[in-house]
Amino acid sequence: MTDYADELTARLPDHTVRLARTPDAERDLVRHAPVVTGNDIDRDLLDRAEKLELFACTFAGTDHLPLDALADHGVTVTNASGIHAPGIAEQVLGYLLTFARRLHVSWERNRHGVCRHVQSTELKGSTVTVVGLGAVGTAVVDRLDGFDTETIGVRHSPAKGGPTDDVFGYDAIHEALARTDYLVLACPLTDVTRHLLDAEAFATLEPSSVVVNVARGPVVDTDALVAALRTSGIRGAALDVTDPEPLPTDHPLWGLDNALLTPHTAGHTPEHWPRLASILAGNVRTLLDDGDEMPLENVVQRD
Repeated sequence: MTDYADELTARLPDHTVRLARTPDAERDLVRHAPVVTGNDIDRDLLDRAEKLELFACTFAGTDHLPLDALADHGVTVTNASGIHAPGIAEQVLGYLLTFARRLHVSWERNRHGVCRHVQSTELKGSTVTVVGLGAVGTAVVDRLDGFDTETIGVRHSPAKGGPTDDVFGYDAIHEALARTDYLVLACPLTDVTRHLLDAEAFATLEPSSVVVNVARGPVVDTDALVAALRTSGIRGAALDVTDPEPLPTDHPLWGLDNALLTPHTAGHTPEHWPRLASILAGNVRTLLDDGDEMPLENVVQRD
């Protein structure tokens, strides 16, 4: 968090930025500061928050926060939505190209000193379905521009349209899956999306398809995924998130040569703290300097 504090200090020269390094310092900060940023906030501390107006969560997801308590205390909550999108989108392109060009096969053969022809394919002409058209999904679609792919979007409100060639709702996801060569999961975890990719969904996908999950692990039924990979129900999977997470060392996914696993790091780049600091600095100036004349960025909307 030191880097974050430094970035905020550079952007807010007229404000005092304090880094709470101990529980006592955290309690004092929450009690007296109008703006607090961090991963979480203690519900009990809110009763002593005399000036707190804004809690800026450093995570994109906020379901772990005491949102009701924060609302009862009149505290606005913002999140880190969008800051990871460029990095995640680049990693998704890396996954897609890895499977299209079969780079993982050559890499494995290199480890064993085997130099043998690998028949690859082209991303050009394939259909990429992106589930979730928020910041990450949109960034993925933007980066596919120029690869001459067909794109399908799946979102909660298809009437909103989107940057893809076609848009479907979750109730029509099987229609999208039937046309899919590469499936990118970039949606939030909700009651609707939990186990969205189940055994029935894998049965709808073509055996040549590849699944990429940069959303949340439980969006995919892990047992169904393992079965599909083992039986060539799909060609492969690239997973930055899993269920459970982290995977136990004896989990069957580790032993599958058509599964590419990364440790939930797709969005972690050196731009993380500068991007987050820019959002918060703008909100601080709006809230404290401009008299709340402009809307705050990344406000969490409660259902």
